[in-house]
Amino acid sequence: MNKENIEKEKTVIQKNNPLHGVTLKTILETLVEKFGWEGLSEEIRINCFYENPSINSSLKFLRKTEWARKKVEKLYLRIMNESHK
Repeated sequence: MNKENIEKEKTVIQKNNPLHGVTLKTILETLVEKFGWEGLSEEIRINCFYENPSINSSLKFLRKTEWARKKVEKLYLRIMNESHK
């Protein structure tokens, strides 16, 4: 595959990615706005959501911890899908 075809394939993949262009910070802020820290910690049992929670500390943890980030992204997609119904 040449470089041009690889770039076209990446573009197609990104168009199909519902999280494309949405930052982790935006995702987290949206979830905190909807659930609050207490509600978010009930939805996803992660220490950074119920022990002295903050956007910055949660972002630091989520950027290092793929399994936790995936759970946050999944919850975000769920609430976004619900809001479009």
